[in-house]
Amino acid sequence: MAGVSSCMKYSMFIFNFFFWVCGCIILGVSIWIRVNKDAQQEFQVDSSMFAGVDLLIAVGSIIMVLGFLGCCGAIKESRCMLLLFFIGLLLILILQITAGILGAVYRSQIETALNTILQESVKTLQSSTEESKAFQETLQKFESKNQCCGLLNGPEDWGKNLNNYKACECASENQSTDLCTYAQGRYIYKTPCGEIIIKQLKDHMIIIMGIAFGLAVIEILGLGFSMSLYCQIQRK
Repeated sequence: MAGVSSCMKYSMFIFNFFFWVCGCIILGVSIWIRVNKDAQQEFQVDSSMFAGVDLLIAVGSIIMVLGFLGCCGAIKESRCMLLLFFIGLLLILILQITAGILGAVYRSQIETALNTILQESVKTLQSSTEESKAFQETLQKFESKNQCCGLLNGPEDWGKNLNNYKACECASENQSTDLCTYAQGRYIYKTPCGEIIIKQLKDHMIIIMGIAFGLAVIEILGLGFSMSLYCQIQRK
C-alpha cells in the first residue's frame, strides 16, 4: 500500500503553522486594540470602528482554529482533523465567492443606499442639537484632512452652521488653487466630501477584491493539499 508523502505532509504542516501564527497575531492585536484605550488612540480607533475590530477578532479566531486543525491533521496524519480543515476552508471559500457575487450584483443599490445615508447626514450638519455636534466636529477633521466641504452639495450642506465653525476653510497654501472657492468672506473647499468618501470606498473595494482573490488561490491550494493528504492516509 502507498505511504504518505513526507514532502506533502511537512509542507502542509509548515504552511498551516504560519497560517496559525497569522491568526494569533490578528487575534492578539485586535483584542489589544479592543480593550486598551491607549491602543485605540494610537490607531485612531473610535466606537464607530469597533464592529470592524470585532470582525478581525472573529477572523483571527477562525484562522487560528483552521491552522491548528491543518497542523495537527498533517503531523498526526489525522483524517478527522484534515476533513474538518477541508470543510472549514471550503465554507470560507464559498462565503467569499457568495460575497463577491452579491457585491457585484447589488453594487448600484449599495451606492444608492450610501447616497441616502449621506443625504440624511446633511440634516445633521444643519442641526444645532448637542447630539449633532459630535458628528459635525468629526466631519470637520475629515474636511481638513481631505480638503473637502460638506457631503453632497459642498458648503451649502452646512447651512447657517458654516459661520459657526471653521468648517471647510482652506489652508493658506491652497487658497490660490482649484481646490478652493471664495464664499462668505473666506476661501473654502468646494469639493463635496461625499465624492471623497465614495472614491475611498471604491479604492478600498479594489484592494479587498485583490486580497480576496489572493486568499482564494491559497485556499484552493490548501483544499487540494488537504484532500490529497487525506486520500494518502486513507490508502495507507
